[in-house]
Amino acid sequence: MSATVVAAGAGGGGAGSARYAFAGAAELAEAQLRALSETYDLFTLQRLAATGVGRGWRCLEIGAGDGTLARWLAGRVAPGGEVLATELDTAVDALRRRAGEEVRVLRHDIGRDPVPPGPFDLVHARLVLQHVPNRREVLDRLHGALRPGGWLQIDEFDVSYGPVLLAPSADAARLYERYLAAKAEVLGAAGARTVWGREVAGELAAAGFTEVDPQPRVALWRAGHPGLALQASHLRTLREPLLAAGLTDRQLTEVADLLEHPGFAVCSPVWYSVQARRE
Repeated sequence: MSATVVAAGAGGGGAGSARYAFAGAAELAEAQLRALSETYDLFTLQRLAATGVGRGWRCLEIGAGDGTLARWLAGRVAPGGEVLATELDTAVDALRRRAGEEVRVLRHDIGRDPVPPGPFDLVHARLVLQHVPNRREVLDRLHGALRPGGWLQIDEFDVSYGPVLLAPSADAARLYERYLAAKAEVLGAAGARTVWGREVAGELAAAGFTEVDPQPRVALWRAGHPGLALQASHLRTLREPLLAAGLTDRQLTEVADLLEHPGFAVCSPVWYSVQARRE
C-alpha cells in the first residue's frame, strides 16, 4: 500500500493570516520555489531524515511549495503512512499541476484554520511562520497535534546577516546592502519577522517542546548559485514595493546585474533548521 499524500494549505512560499509579500505572478512564484528548492532542499531533507521518518509515519508538511518535500516524505512513509501538506488558496492550482495525481490538494491557512486532525509523528514548516503574526499560538497548536515523542522541524531565515565578501566596486557593495535593507523593510511592513530564524529555538522551548536542536547554516553565494537566483526572484517579485521603499529602477537593474557578476560574492543569510519533540 502506498503512502497517502494530501496537500492542505499555507506555506513553503505561502503564509497564514498575513499580507504575504511574495504573492506575485505565477511565473515569478515558480522561479522562486525552484530556486528555494535548489538552494535548501538537500539540507532540509538531511534534517528530516535525521528524525527517523519512515514506514507508517503520519506527517504534516505546512507549505507544500513545489511539492518536492511532500513527495520525498511520501516515499519515506510508504507503505501505510500519510503525508498531509498545506498551501494557500492562491497557490493551490499551481501545486496541483506540479504535484501530479499522487497528491490530493486542499486549501488551508495555518494562521487561521485549525491544524488538520492528528496526531502526527512529524510536522515540518519551511519559511512559513515568519509570515504568520500569531506564530506563537500556531506553535502551541502544533504541539498539541503531535503524538508524544513526535517531531517538529521549522526552517527559517535570519536575514540580518549576509555580508558582501567580494564586489566589483565599493559602490556596488553598498548598493547590495541597501537592497537588502529595503527588502527587510518591505517584508517587515507586510508583517514578516525577518530575524525569526534565530528566535525559533527559544520559542519552541517556551512552548513546551523538548530536545530543541537548532542547526544554523551559512553558505558562499557566487554567480550561478541558486541562492543568488533566489535573490533575483525576490528582486522581481518585490519590484514595486522596493521602488516605494526608495530604490530606483536603475538601482534595481544594477542589483540584478550584480547578482550575475563573476566578481561578486556574498555570505548567505543564516538559515536555521530547528528540531524539537513533544515530550
